[in-house]
Amino acid sequence: MIQSLLQAMRFQEGRQAVLEQPQFQVPFLLDYLAVFLWAVSGAIVGMHKRYDFAGVLVVAILASTGGSLIRDGIFLQQTPPVLSNPVYIPLIIMAVALVGLFRRRIAQMALVDRVVNVIDGIGVPAFAIVGLQLSLQAGIPLPGVVVVGVANGVGGGVLRDLLVGDAPAALRPGTIFVSGVILICILFLVLTLGFGVSKEWAAWGMIVLFFTIRMLSIRYNWRTRPVLQGPSVRDE
Repeated sequence: MIQSLLQAMRFQEGRQAVLEQPQFQVPFLLDYLAVFLWAVSGAIVGMHKRYDFAGVLVVAILASTGGSLIRDGIFLQQTPPVLSNPVYIPLIIMAVALVGLFRRRIAQMALVDRVVNVIDGIGVPAFAIVGLQLSLQAGIPLPGVVVVGVANGVGGGVLRDLLVGDAPAALRPGTIFVSGVILICILFLVLTLGFGVSKEWAAWGMIVLFFTIRMLSIRYNWRTRPVLQGPSVRDE
């Protein structure tokens, strides 16, 4: 009993020490570039679904800022950056307008997919770690902290796919993505809370790790498998 109390006290001290460290901040250039390119990817999906301008814009907004909307609107109950930062909405509108003007060329450019994959590899873990930090500050228990971090990282793509009536690509079998986000979220907490590594060093280490895993999984086609093999229940 006493040993359990001592362990709990040490954990709280470690958590408090982590909270007192300077927060990891996503570089503003990466932040805006990620939002812009994710908005482009969302706009392309919306146009392929034959949505009008308003529909395409909504898809682009959710694709580019959906993770923070889930994090702040559902879990932390605070104003999300897309509503408090005056840059995001004009940036997303610019992305939609660009896709509208050059829709045929952009939709057929393999370069767009490659650039988005690179931004995913860097931006997704960065924003997942931001979610971890904010949920730690809010006093959420560690399992919930991981949930918020993962939602912050992959929520935009999930909301985009659900909005257009598709099964979320992030949740389907394919190249390593969500499982990689879960891994780096857990490792970040272990490094910072368990070993006292600074949040800045741990964050960049996790970004490099996720980027490496993501790029290798795309390059060598490392794929996850469905839990249940064979046709889905709906197909039977």
